[in-house]
Amino acid sequence: MNPVSLFNDVIGPVMRGPSSSHCAAALRIGRLARDLMSGEITDVLVEFDRSGSLPTTHESQGSDMGLFGGLLGWDADDERLPASASALADAGITLRFETIDAGDPHPSTYRLTLCNKDETHSLVAISTGGGMITVIEIDGMPMTLDGGYHETLMWLAEGSDPPTFPADEIMLHERGSIRILQVKSDRFVDSTLVGVIAIKRLAPVLPVPSRKDIRVPFTSCSDMLRYDGDRQTSLWQLAVEYEMARGNFTEEEVIARMIAIVRLLRRSIASGIAGTSYEDRVLHHQSGRFRERLDEGRLLDGGALNRIVLYVTALMEVKSSMGVIVAAPTAGACAALPGAVIAMAESMDLDEREMAKAMLAAGLIGVFIATRWTFAAEVGGCQAEGGSAASMAAAALITLAGGSRDQGVTAASMALQSMLGLICDPIANRVEAPCLGKNVMAAANALTCANMALADYDPLIPLDEVIDAAKNVSSMMPREHRCTSLGGLAVTPASLEIERKLGALKSKGCGTCGCS
Repeated sequence: MNPVSLFNDVIGPVMRGPSSSHCAAALRIGRLARDLMSGEITDVLVEFDRSGSLPTTHESQGSDMGLFGGLLGWDADDERLPASASALADAGITLRFETIDAGDPHPSTYRLTLCNKDETHSLVAISTGGGMITVIEIDGMPMTLDGGYHETLMWLAEGSDPPTFPADEIMLHERGSIRILQVKSDRFVDSTLVGVIAIKRLAPVLPVPSRKDIRVPFTSCSDMLRYDGDRQTSLWQLAVEYEMARGNFTEEEVIARMIAIVRLLRRSIASGIAGTSYEDRVLHHQSGRFRERLDEGRLLDGGALNRIVLYVTALMEVKSSMGVIVAAPTAGACAALPGAVIAMAESMDLDEREMAKAMLAAGLIGVFIATRWTFAAEVGGCQAEGGSAASMAAAALITLAGGSRDQGVTAASMALQSMLGLICDPIANRVEAPCLGKNVMAAANALTCANMALADYDPLIPLDEVIDAAKNVSSMMPREHRCTSLGGLAVTPASLEIERKLGALKSKGCGTCGCS
């Protein structure tokens, strides 16, 4: 597998929907499944393991919406996504869902069987968090695809010699008389080859492509500190150096990509404050009222923190109304980092380039987390989402303040320490509450930890060890507290009643969310 990329795994994808590990990941899986069928699909069977997270969340947290959009060939930010179910029916594709005892080790495993009049194929894939995926099996044959390569799959005639050609990686998978040659490259392979009886081309779904023999300067915080030594290079510059190596970019290309993301986020914040609406959600427009009270001087004096709360709320409302957001690092925790960075930068009269530098610093902390652990609440609880966002945002705020590399690492460590054990228990099975409060808490935590680091507080535990501790904590969490809506606030009487009312509304057909 290729090293983590800032723009693949940490700051992205650009998307619509409540959850990146559900919506964006499911969409990417659907896109690969569509390519496996050469775009011709009539029937799809979707199977979820009974012990995983998807049986209880796939409908309300956007997996269905994302998967349907992917099967239709749409992008993750396509404005048609809320109506993907009806569009899939209009396309003549029949869907069937089943819950089975598969014993899948990963809680977010998708098992798809796809048919048309000429062929049937199967695909098994997992959502690894933040919109990232791994295909682990095609037609019963174990193989690995992460969506970063042009993947050419060739079914070979029995007894034929596998063809040879330049490629990043070539693997022959065999089971009985079935032989599949998997070719990873930066382009698809020619189809006119002797001994090839069928060929499928699966296009990349990630913005930063994979390539052979990628070498990055470091993959952990301790590696980075050894690499940089006493130079005290700023985190954003180290992030640029990392992503230049990972994505084969120039320095200016890395910065320009992040500036583009900052501009998108600022537009989303403005649209959130202006007002959003969507029927199938728990919380309705609140950021506008907060803005009014703030302008009237009727809130407690929080300085820049009040602007942070406003921006975090606005972004969460955009997410919950199917507007465009950036999973940074996830959709469920999409608001803490950009809300903190953009609000604080504006309070300091800093421009978008400085915002981008702060986001890059945050992205580097996210690289360390993603490499050692996960952003998936299904695996790690909300400490994996909100905790990671707080850690990243703390380093970003240090960058805005002109703090040192070591102060950024200190702030990141303290922020994650403060959120170990945080569970994921979405009210009414929607990724809105207590997600909003946890995003606000993560941003506030980041601000306080940044100030403590600027005052040279001692974090005591190195960042890598904090990440490992969070991973160990997640292994002790019950399934009920890891984004299944089976524990915590999700099973309170009030939550269940809200879910019942939303279900009744959806069954009538609201005309806004594309349901029927």
